[in-house]
Amino acid sequence: MLELILEFMPLVLFAVICLVLMAGYPVALSLAGTALAFAGLGAGLEALGINAHFDAHYLSAFPNRLYGIMTNQTLLAVPLFVLMGVLLEKSKVAETLLDAMAMLFGSLRGGLGISVTLVGMLLAASTGIVGATVVTMGLISLPTMLKRGYSVPLATGTICATGTLGQIIPPSIALVLLGDVLSTAYQQAQLEMGIFSPKTVSVGDLFMGALIPGLILVALYIVYIAITAWLHPQTAPPANREELMKELGHERGLGLLLVKGLVPPIVLITAVLGSILGGFATPTEASAVGAFGAMLLALAYRRLDMATLREVLQTTTRVTSMVFMILIGAALFSLVFRAFGGEELVNRLFEGMPGGVIGATIIVMLVIFLLGFILDFIEITFVVVPIVGPILLAMGLDPVWLGIMIAINLQTSFLTPPFGFALFYLRGVAPDSVPTSAIYRGVIPFILLQIGMLLALAWFPQLATWLPAKF
Repeated sequence: MLELILEFMPLVLFAVICLVLMAGYPVALSLAGTALAFAGLGAGLEALGINAHFDAHYLSAFPNRLYGIMTNQTLLAVPLFVLMGVLLEKSKVAETLLDAMAMLFGSLRGGLGISVTLVGMLLAASTGIVGATVVTMGLISLPTMLKRGYSVPLATGTICATGTLGQIIPPSIALVLLGDVLSTAYQQAQLEMGIFSPKTVSVGDLFMGALIPGLILVALYIVYIAITAWLHPQTAPPANREELMKELGHERGLGLLLVKGLVPPIVLITAVLGSILGGFATPTEASAVGAFGAMLLALAYRRLDMATLREVLQTTTRVTSMVFMILIGAALFSLVFRAFGGEELVNRLFEGMPGGVIGATIIVMLVIFLLGFILDFIEITFVVVPIVGPILLAMGLDPVWLGIMIAINLQTSFLTPPFGFALFYLRGVAPDSVPTSAIYRGVIPFILLQIGMLLALAWFPQLATWLPAKF
């Protein structure tokens, strides 16, 4: 029995990590602490003459891993994109943007729902943070939608679904982190196959690969809202434009509101994404442009004082520190996992799996989907992807396609009851009159749309791979 447990020690380590995280302990400390405990156990058993299949030499690579994390140019994009998103949120650019969209589409059936979807898309491209988008949209759009007679399930489902677009719409922080991990995994897979001049996959490739699936998802959301409003007019009634304009305090005219609310954010997002897609800047350089542009917007709107700037910088520092602490903990976990022979174990399990690469991919996607209930995308990106990524890529999968599949899979997981993170975020800011069951009912159609997008990507990988191949 002991020998069997020791042989599958990497899987035991992974299971214990999940249990510790579910208990609510800090992620970074849970990863590092559990990994060190298992490393001590493995070294102790080896010292007693018991074969624990543990190679302590792997731990000597930890200082190099730390140095690599701190000098990684790609990861510089994380604090800059966070700064850009927090600046846009604190300066209330999102609120002005939603007012402009509501004025534009609010007089149509389902118009407010369509406005929320479009604003959610633009916020996703601005912030790239699911929690921030859901909370922001919940605070500024849910009261208006409910007051205008929208059904609770449709209103809450729309907000949750559009909030999760931050996972897939570039420039997403999730894609930055995923791109960096997949780049390393792809090079590792090629070296294992004997390719000593390995190709690379960049964060920019992942951005381009996510663009078409992300826009298709937005279009599917809008079509669903429009059809629902047409079949059931009472669930998404049109709003009176004059009343809405007066209520929102924009009596001076629609044209001025559109220029003020729409043009600056769209110009900023176009500058960031356009510079990346056009090859003029790396994602790191574009993130600096975005952060500087967001600061100019906040100044132009006269919403950037010292108190706001202090709050923005504190939030950015806190989020960035969390990301890098988790990355350091995940690096230690990865080394201990490999020291126990985890890579070889997972490889053997995948090779013996029925269905070959298709069966292995389905199992990995299912595991990632279930882990999305208990882990955030950062933990999954740093812990799970480095384990399964090199093996799947060595089996011939395209790295961009795999990255987009993982991103949409996590997006669906964050939306699925009863544990979806987006549901918790909205529940935290929704009024008590909104029942949790209505939020759960509202997201089901959007979950089905996202599953349909996953199946379409599986059937037509070109949806993700065509655009990167053109640039």
